[in-house]
Amino acid sequence: MDSQTSQPSPASPSPHTFQVDLRGLVDLLSHHLYSSPKVYLRELLQNAVDAITARRAEQPDAPATVRLHAEGGTLRVEDSGVGLTESDVHSLLATIGRSSKRNDGLESARSDFLGQFGIGLLACFVVAERIRVVSLSARTPDAAPVEWTAADDGSYTVRTLPREACTEPGTTVHLVARAGAGEWLSPERVRSLARDFGALLPYDVRVGDEAVADLPAPWDRPHPSPSARRVALARHCRELFGFTPLDSIDLDVPLAGVRGVAYVLPTAVSPAQRASHRVHLKGMLLTERAEQLLPDWAFFVRCVLDTDSLRPTASRESLYEDETLAAVREALGERIRSWLTGLAAGDPERLAAFLSVHHLGVKSLARHDAEMLRTMLPWLPFETTDGRLSLEEFAQRHPLVHFTRTVEEYRQVAPIASAQGVGVVNGGYTYDSELIEALPAVRPGTAVSELDADTVTAHLDTVDPAEELALSGFLAAARARLDPLNCDVVLRAFHPLSVPALHLDDRAARHEQARAEAEEQADDLWAGILGSLRGSAPRARLVLNHLNPLIRRIGSLGDPDLIGTATESLYGQALLMSQRPLRPADSALLNRAFIGLLEWATHTDPGTDGRR
Repeated sequence: MDSQTSQPSPASPSPHTFQVDLRGLVDLLSHHLYSSPKVYLRELLQNAVDAITARRAEQPDAPATVRLHAEGGTLRVEDSGVGLTESDVHSLLATIGRSSKRNDGLESARSDFLGQFGIGLLACFVVAERIRVVSLSARTPDAAPVEWTAADDGSYTVRTLPREACTEPGTTVHLVARAGAGEWLSPERVRSLARDFGALLPYDVRVGDEAVADLPAPWDRPHPSPSARRVALARHCRELFGFTPLDSIDLDVPLAGVRGVAYVLPTAVSPAQRASHRVHLKGMLLTERAEQLLPDWAFFVRCVLDTDSLRPTASRESLYEDETLAAVREALGERIRSWLTGLAAGDPERLAAFLSVHHLGVKSLARHDAEMLRTMLPWLPFETTDGRLSLEEFAQRHPLVHFTRTVEEYRQVAPIASAQGVGVVNGGYTYDSELIEALPAVRPGTAVSELDADTVTAHLDTVDPAEELALSGFLAAARARLDPLNCDVVLRAFHPLSVPALHLDDRAARHEQARAEAEEQADDLWAGILGSLRGSAPRARLVLNHLNPLIRRIGSLGDPDLIGTATESLYGQALLMSQRPLRPADSALLNRAFIGLLEWATHTDPGTDGRR
């Protein structure tokens, strides 16, 4: 026999039971799982509604009432639900993590319930130091009423009560506020929270004698006309979100069990700002901060809706990201897209009012949706050398659509290009260059070309060779002065005559400038590395306008230093006109040129009366 098989097998370790520190768990709930103590009331309402749902599954005609009574730091919540027996109390209320929805064959019907995680009454310890539950089972008519009393130190007691202590099936929960939490159980706070959480609940829920539910939901109420409905929904939006919407969009996705409305914001918002929406689950408010409900491009609306298909997270304060939520998000996005298409087809005035505020959101959608881009072409505004136009109108005027990728490039070339009859679109704003490049795909026959310094220079008239030769000395002195700035000097003739000089560069030229500046400031090692990256990118250009009288006068100067100072002044003025940021070297040049011109203007020759 193998010696290893003769050894006795080790004894199996005996299992141990987790010990739960209830106070520590309550602290975890209040500071990490739940965003606010107010969720305790949602848990109470949820338990009551689920109990009624369970009873009605077996007794369809059973009463469906929930009553809340707050007074003196205590709260009593009564429901006409299925109730509990003594064994139910031990197995459900006193066992953390167990859900009543897992028992009695109800697992298959859990979609009918709000609660999914079995936390239940534990959340009430966030505001209460003691919880007492009195319940009578509707399933076991001969069972005695049972009382369960628990304290926040983890202890509890269970006892049966005389039959007369509870004559009707259902459950009553009594809370006693913990120190410092009495305000959460005040009548005003309970009433406010109950209205907020339970406004769409399908059962008779009351705080004292005041009904909580406000049914039917605002989007399901009948109205005498579409305009009356818009007014009513606008009033609802003001009450809920605090703004008057530009319009409202019905969100009806029957296959996903979603009904609600999206309100269009009256002011522009940043695409980076995450929109928060209100989501009700089977009538109970789940969250006011559902951020992943709509596609990112739909940041211009705020939604409120009710659903019976989306899954909540453990805290029941947000939505679980799964395939169902992804499908609902796509369906809701399609509803908003259809609304935009409908406006374009039948209500251009409302569409124009909407786009004047939210064109950025529509552009975000159109860059990924060719059909939406095609639909919105006559409406989306762009900055162009012909004014603020749609791409459709601009393309009708200019079969070749030039565009720049940055606002700075557009500002450099727009005045000159316009005077030369070259149409240019500013593609420097968010999404614009992407949409311009997509134009040929949705509008066949349109050509799109990025405008660079070479293209602009090619559209400017050349100067007669004899005249340029006569100015060769002037041009040589001007080029020598700007060479350290990596800028060439070119002589052209162009309109408008009032522009003496034009500064042109592109991203490649600016990149080469930045590399050269870094190389000058680097140590030997980095200078060598940056030097190896030297590219053949074209340098920036200062284009002098031969038609401008000032340029003609400067061209007649014979003093190289004065020519250099004048050239630096023209360079600085052209930079300022392009509205691009100035480098430290550019600022120093402007100061130097200004001082140089002052010195020249105030210089006097000996033997004169002080006049030059």
